[in-house]
Formats: sequence, C-alpha cells, structure tokens
Amino acid sequence: MGGAQFNKLGNMMNKKLLASAALAAFLSTSVVTQAQAASKEKCYGVAQAGQNDCANLAGTHSCAGQSSIDNDKGEWKLVKKGTCSTLGGLSKSEAKKLHLASQ
Repeated sequence: MGGAQFNKLGNMMNKKLLASAALAAFLSTSVVTQAQAASKEKCYGVAQAGQNDCANLAGTHSCAGQSSIDNDKGEWKLVKKGTCSTLGGLSKSEAKKLHLASQ
C-alpha cells in the first residue's frame, strides 16, 4: 500500500470515527432529555411573569417567557413530577375548568 492510499484510508477512518462519535453524543443527549421530561409535569398557576414555559390556555401567546401576570392559572411551568399541588399549582384539567368557568 502506497503512502497516498494509506493517507486516504486513514482519512476515511477518521471521518467514520468522528461521525460515530457525533451520533453517540446526539443519542445520549436525546435519552437524557427524554428521561428528564418523564420526571417532570406541567404545573399551571405557579409561573412568575415572564417565566412561563410555553403557550397559555387562553391562546393569547404561544411562547415561553410571555406571561405578564404572576401565578396566572392559564400559564404553566415544568416542575418535578408530584410537586405541583404542593407548590399551589393545578393540573391542566383543573386549570381548564377554572378557565372555562371564568369565561
């Protein structure tokens, strides 16, 4: 095997190794994210103004950080599973009932 062929083979192996390492890093991040998500729950009514995690029940916004009132019952934040009620928060179904009753 000549020097040029050896370098070409080495470069191909390095590219495959880098691709494998990148894929492994991506998959491990994905697994951690799924595990973290499984240990969390949406808790309505506990987010401070500007600290909500996503869209509200009223549909007036669709992004995180857009709540304008502390502890708005239509805004939610991800919290550790099983802690929402101890924080004074509501499940989605409880929050929806309050939201519908106030209309």
